[in-house]
This record gives sequence, structure tokens and C-alpha cells, in this order.
Amino acid sequence: MALDIESFDILLPAIQRFVLERLVPAENYLEEHDEVPADIIEDMKEMGLFGLTVPEEYGGIGLSVSQEVLVNYELGRTAAAFRSVFGTNIGIGSQGILMDGTPEQKAEYLPRVASGELIMSFALTEPDAGTDAASLKTRAVLEGDHYVLNGTKRYITNAPRAGAFTLMARTGGPGAGGVSSFIVPANSPGLKLGKNDKKMGQRGTKTCDVILEDVRVPAANIIGGVPGQGFKTAMRVLDRGRLNISAVSCGLASRIIDESRRYARERRQFGKAIGEFQLIQAMLADSQAELLAGWSLVKDVAHRFDAKPAHASDPDISMRVSCAKLFATEMVGRVADRGVQVHGGAGYINEYPVERFYRDARLLRLYEGTTQVQQLIIGRELLRAD
Repeated sequence: MALDIESFDILLPAIQRFVLERLVPAENYLEEHDEVPADIIEDMKEMGLFGLTVPEEYGGIGLSVSQEVLVNYELGRTAAAFRSVFGTNIGIGSQGILMDGTPEQKAEYLPRVASGELIMSFALTEPDAGTDAASLKTRAVLEGDHYVLNGTKRYITNAPRAGAFTLMARTGGPGAGGVSSFIVPANSPGLKLGKNDKKMGQRGTKTCDVILEDVRVPAANIIGGVPGQGFKTAMRVLDRGRLNISAVSCGLASRIIDESRRYARERRQFGKAIGEFQLIQAMLADSQAELLAGWSLVKDVAHRFDAKPAHASDPDISMRVSCAKLFATEMVGRVADRGVQVHGGAGYINEYPVERFYRDARLLRLYEGTTQVQQLIIGRELLRAD
């Protein structure tokens, strides 16, 4: 699945202009009001951003992974909340249906995802299960032709906006094999939302608990129609999601470097621009070198991802995805820290973008698998018997 080259060569510059002309000027509003303006969301729908990865047969654009990371690099160059409005929806929110859903599930949900009519969220994490996703406690008990779900999901991105959830619940015994993936409408009786989380950064993104109390879901809403496949679906979805977080990290790093370069040219001390001091140049140089290394890795893994057979599970690709996620998200943390340092005291003031980007970048090392989880995945694969 990929958009033809000519069409993509039109789409990517359009997204670059949208970021520069519409999103960057709205960053201060976003920071102050903790909300993405409604008119920007409508513009996103008109541009087709809600359908970037949805196949054309379901009304989307149908980007390949290699194309998607290029788009996410550009979207990473502004506040994370803008991408979050639709990125979670077309990413981990609906990818489970796209990858493993039945033909009926795809036909019912994907066109509404692509148009922006339906916002979907990914509900895996729980109060006692995040990194150890196979130990989740939310239960789904079969009663006739419905499952009854009980449990709590935590830190669920876009939950306050969601019309449906890709939600993992235990239908069988302990471990990964007992987990199933459900499509759960947000208006299901017994489904409640907790209060919005107050976060360190990424203002404008919406996360909260999702509480299930005797929520009845048709058995036909199990993704793929087969119980016990939910953990595998979740891990496949997270592979693509982690690669896109890596691309966003590279985009954010590039924006921070640009802001730091600009400040280093304009700020004067001891009678000259601070950019003329070699220690300032050294910080910029380290950031640029790390960005280029990370971005090269992300693009290489994306090409390998596209080359593997559709719906195939490839431990080597998963290991490389984890390498990209580990390196890129740690890299942007270092770049953000240097960006604040280049700005000096001004970098600690909210008036300058690097202050909020420093806070925004911190989450990238946590969600969709912490750095330590990526290390475990990489180490396990390296030690696998040949």
C-alpha cells in the first residue's frame, strides 16, 4: 500500500505549508488554552489527514510506512497536540482493524475513520499493566452472543474525543494468549471517562481513564473475529506506532535545532553573536549529527517495514523498530536539553518554544513502550538462537 509518487510529491509540500502557516502560528493559543482550535481540526479533515494510512478503497490516502514517516517528520516540527488529534486515530487507534480486522469490520469503521467522522483510541494500559501488557486485568466474559467487560484503562490518548476504542481485555487464561482485542463504542452503557489528566507537557492532547462497568459488547466486535489474538494485534500495531513516534522525534529535534540556530545568531554577548563561540557551535553540531543519524535509521527501518510481506510477523523488523524508537526518542531529549542550554535563561521562559518542546519531548521516551522496553526487545532478539 502506497500513494503514487506524483500525488505524494504534492501532498508532502502541502503538509509542510500547513505546519508552517497554520499550526506553528497557533502554538501559543494551544499552550494557553490547552485545546486545538476547531477550525484547524476541520482543515485537517479537508486535507485528508484523518485518512493518511487508510487504504483508498475505504476513502483514505493509503500511505506506505516510508511515506508516513516523512509526513510525521514534518508534523513533528510543531506542537505534538496537533498531530495527536488525528495521529492516534489513524495510528494505534484503528491500525488493529486495518491489520487484523474482518472485511465487515473494515467496511464499517475505516471509512468513518478516514473522513474524521469517527475518532478511535487505543486502550491497552491499565493501573497495574502498562509495560507488562500481557498481565492486563480487564476481563471480558462471554454471555450468549455478547461479552461483558469490566476494568479500567489508564492514560488513554484521545479518550475524551473518541467515538470508539480498540480495547484489550482478557477473555481466556493468564498471559498473552488470553487477551482479545475489541472494538468498543464510546457510548456503550457502563463505559465512563475519568477526569482529564494534567500532564507535564503536550498541552492540547487529551488523556484520561476509561472505566468499564458491565459493558456489553457483541462477540462480533472482537477484531478479526477470533478470541486470543489481541496481544499479537497490539504488538503489531505498536511496531508501526513506535516507528512513527521515532519520525516525530526527529522532526521535533529539527525544529529545536532551527530555533537554537536562530537564537544563537541573534543573541549577543561580549560584543558578538553567541553563535560565534565554539562551545555553542559544539552543542549545535552534536545535535545536528545525532538528528541525521536518527533520521537515517528511521527511514531505513521504514523501507524494511514496507518490504516485508503484508501481515507477516518479523522479529528482526520489530528489533529494528525498537532500535529506532530507542535512539530517536533519547536523541530528541538530548537535543531539547541542549536547545534550552543554548538559549540560556531565556530557554527556561515560556515565551520561547524550546521551553515547551523540552517538556513535550520527555513523553516520547515513555509511551508506546519505554526506552527500557525497547532495550529488552533488542537484547532478546540479539540473543535469540540462530
